[in-house]
Amino acid sequence: MSERPSTRWQRRPGTIGGKRPWNDWRNALTWRRATQCLMLAINIYIGIAFWFWVRYYETGGASTFVSRPGGIEGWLPIAGLMNIKYSLETGHLPPVHAASMLLLSAFILTSLLLKKSFCSWLCPIGTLSELVGNLGKKLFGCHLTLPRWLDIPLRGLKYLLLSFFLYISLSMSARGIQYFLMSPYGLIIDVKMLDFFRNIGTITLSCVVFFTFASLFIRNFWCRYLCPYGALLGLFSLLSPFRIRRNADSCIDCGKCAKACPSAIPVDRLIKVTTVECSACMSCVESCPVASTLNFSLRQPPGGQYQADAGVKPLWRQTAVSGAAMAALVLGILFAAVAFAMLIGAWDSPVPEQIYFRLIPESWRIGH
Repeated sequence: MSERPSTRWQRRPGTIGGKRPWNDWRNALTWRRATQCLMLAINIYIGIAFWFWVRYYETGGASTFVSRPGGIEGWLPIAGLMNIKYSLETGHLPPVHAASMLLLSAFILTSLLLKKSFCSWLCPIGTLSELVGNLGKKLFGCHLTLPRWLDIPLRGLKYLLLSFFLYISLSMSARGIQYFLMSPYGLIIDVKMLDFFRNIGTITLSCVVFFTFASLFIRNFWCRYLCPYGALLGLFSLLSPFRIRRNADSCIDCGKCAKACPSAIPVDRLIKVTTVECSACMSCVESCPVASTLNFSLRQPPGGQYQADAGVKPLWRQTAVSGAAMAALVLGILFAAVAFAMLIGAWDSPVPEQIYFRLIPESWRIGH
């Protein structure tokens, strides 16, 4: 009786102990962390510049003037949703905060193409949540995994919050949206957001402390259970042609991919990952020790069987997205949206300076 020939599986190139060094250009996690650091630095700059800009008008022009950073519009998702509806109904750009709509559209496009990659590659809140989670693992040695009977209902909370914000944003007519955005509150809605954080209440502060503490023990607590922004992008990500895909023939069932997944997805038991919880963070891909077995790609990977005469396909013929390509794509979509907004004159809201001098000092009095 003939014996079944043994199969040799090729390790991923450049790996040591199944992992690539952090300084290897092929390491997708290094590209993701670099992108996260860039976006975190940009958002810190936006926050500081916006504070100086607000102070200039609060002091009647006596303090240092810094131009309003247009990127602050990315922190106005509700205004972005309103403006998307306004533009779809009227066929025109909204009168103010048009950049919030264009940035939100860029993030939605990213999800349509590349899963919920905004959350793990671009979002500063996601980056901070990940850092807190890593700190918790170093301090306590592991993360908690909630039982399914509790985890699934808690994940539904972010969809309830999303439904609430969608109702607020989309239930208004185009005329009502224009009236709201041109009202004193709508004109300085970005300043009102800053006031919310500058004058944070006891209950809100307690919630922030609780979410931070919970993230030490449960990976991405806020993102997983409560973020309505992530819930919206997750729904669009269901249409993404790129997915995490596994070749079951070459898989050695080591389970490292499932262990590495921050969303607790059982990657080792799936052929392709379709869940809305996948953020294309590439943690599972980088944990796989076998070449061409787990990829973020358009089609199933070919498997890692060793063939001495097999050539390596050029990058333009590969369907798998590398870390470098992912960084280029997510940043390219974002900066293309910014460039487009600048080109059409929508990056800065056309609000006269005298209106800011009148409204911003009295922002604490202005309500909906």
